[in-house]
Amino acid sequence: MTIKPKAKKFRIRRNPASPDAGSGGEAAAARPMPAPDAHSSAGAASASAQQQPPAAAPAEEAGTKPEQPRSGQVSSARETRLETDIDAIRQEGLTGRQLRMARRVAQKHDLPATSDFDAVRLLREKGIDPFKRANMLELVVPQNKAQPDNTPAVGNNVQLPQTVPAAKTNLPSTELSPAERRQREISEIQRDIAGRRRRKLVLLMARLGFFVMLPTLITGYFFYAVATPMYATKSEFLVLKADGAGAVSGLLSGTQFATSQDSIAVQGYLQSKVAMLRLDEEMGFKSHFTQDWIDPIQRLDPNPTNEEAYKTYKRNVKIGYDPTEGVVRMEVSAADPEVSAEFSRRLISYAQDEVNHLSEQKRSDQVSESEAALELAEGKRREAQRHLVELQQDGMVLDPEGVIVSLRSQINTFEVQLQQKELELAALLDNTRPNRAKVAGVEADVSRLKAVIERLNDRMTDASEGENSLANHRVQIQMAQADLATRDLMLQSALQQVESTRMEANRQVRYLTTAVAPVASEEPTYPRKFENTILAFLIFSGIYLLCSLTASILREQVSS
Repeated sequence: MTIKPKAKKFRIRRNPASPDAGSGGEAAAARPMPAPDAHSSAGAASASAQQQPPAAAPAEEAGTKPEQPRSGQVSSARETRLETDIDAIRQEGLTGRQLRMARRVAQKHDLPATSDFDAVRLLREKGIDPFKRANMLELVVPQNKAQPDNTPAVGNNVQLPQTVPAAKTNLPSTELSPAERRQREISEIQRDIAGRRRRKLVLLMARLGFFVMLPTLITGYFFYAVATPMYATKSEFLVLKADGAGAVSGLLSGTQFATSQDSIAVQGYLQSKVAMLRLDEEMGFKSHFTQDWIDPIQRLDPNPTNEEAYKTYKRNVKIGYDPTEGVVRMEVSAADPEVSAEFSRRLISYAQDEVNHLSEQKRSDQVSESEAALELAEGKRREAQRHLVELQQDGMVLDPEGVIVSLRSQINTFEVQLQQKELELAALLDNTRPNRAKVAGVEADVSRLKAVIERLNDRMTDASEGENSLANHRVQIQMAQADLATRDLMLQSALQQVESTRMEANRQVRYLTTAVAPVASEEPTYPRKFENTILAFLIFSGIYLLCSLTASILREQVSS
C-alpha cells in the first residue's frame, strides 16, 4: 500500500491593524488563479495557496491603508472544508471493515482517494453509499493501475479535446515502472534460458551425432556394403545307447541323462583345436578363409597361426547341446554354401568316430580282463589235472584207496573166521574126553587164520606208513582231485564272466544318429544387416549414456 505525501498546512491569522495586510491583499488579488484540479489534492493545495484571502476585501473597500503581506502558506476555504469534512467523518466512529469497504468502492469507481476517510468523502460527494452491501462478484475488482498524466480515467467518456499544460512535456520517459522493469528482466531471463537450452540441445545433438550416429552409420555401411555374405548350414544329431543296458541303465535309457556325458564330450571335441586341425588337413579350413575376396574382418592372414585359425573356427562353428532333449545342434558358416555343407558333414563323421572311440576303450578293457582271467583259470586247471595224472602214474596201483579198502575187508573176514574157529575149539575142549583129531584140526585152522591176519596187517601197515605208502599216495591223489575240482569251478566262472562281459560290452556301444542332415543354403545367412545395425546403435547409445552419467557424477562431486 502506497501512501501519498501530504503537504503541510499553516493557518495564519490576519491582523487588520497590521500595515502589511492591504498590500498583501492587493498582491494576492493581482495574481491570476488557475482553476483547481478536482482529482488531485496537490492541485487543490496549489489553488488554495494562490487564491485571495477574503479578509483583504473589506480593507480595500474602506479605503484604509492595506497591511503588509506576511510570509507563509495559507489554507484555502476548500481545503479547510475538506479537512473539516474528513474530521467529521473520523468522528463518526467508522470501523476498519467499513473503511476498507469504502476504499474498495472508491477504487471501483476510479476515485482518487488519498485515504479511507477521503474515500468516504468522495463517495458521498458522488452520491454513492460507501457502506452498501454489494454482490460478492462485484467486490473482486481489478486494481487501480497507474495511469500517465492528462489521461482520462476508465469509464469517463471525454467528448472534448483536452488541453495540455504548457509547463509539462510529452517526451517519453527513460525510467520504467517496476512492473515493466520486472517484466523486462523476466523476458531477458527467459531468453537467456531459451538460448542456453538451444545451445545445450545443439551440443547434445552434436555429441550424439559424433559418438552414436556416426559409428552407427559406419557400422551399417560395413554390414550393407563391405561384409562378405556367409552361408550357414544347420544340422542336428543324437548320441544313442544300445538297448537292454541293464537294470539301472534301463531306467535312464529313455531319458536324456543316459548319454548326456557322451553328448557333452562330443560337443567339447568338435569345439576343440584337434577337430579344427583335422578339418584343415582334410578340407583346407585355413585356405578357405585366407581368400582375397573375403572382407578384412573375417579374412585370415596368408600364413595364419593355429590360434588365429582357431578363433575363426570358433566364430564360424557353433555347437550347442540341449539337455532337455539330448540333441546336439551344429551350425557351420562359410563363404561358400557347398563348402559349408561339406564342413558340416566332415564334423559329423568326426563326432561319430569320437563316439565309437569313447566306448571302445572301455569295452576292450573289460573283455581283455575277462579273457585274461579265463586263460589263467584254464592254465591252473590244466596243471591240476597234470599233477593228478603224474601221481597216478608214480604209484604201483592206480587206486590206492581201493587196495586199502580191499585189505581191510579181507582182514575183517579172516578175523570173523578166526573167532568162529576159536569158539569151535573152546566147544571141543569143554568135553571131558575131547576128540584129539578134531581139536588138532581146529587148532591148526586157528593158527593159520592168525598167520593170514598178521600178514594182512603187515601189508596194511606198509601201505599206511612211509612216504611211498598207499595211504600217503591216496592222500596226494585226493588233494590233486580236489584241486582239479576247484580249478574246474574257477574255469566255469571265468567262462561265465567272459560271456557276461561281452554282452555288457555290446550293451555299452554308443551310436550317433543324424536327426537333421546338413543341406547347402541358397541365401546368405550372415551378416544380419538390419539387426546388427540396430544392435550397434544400442551398444553405442549405452556406452555414451554410461560415459555421460559418469562425467555428470564426477562433475557434481568436484563442484560440491
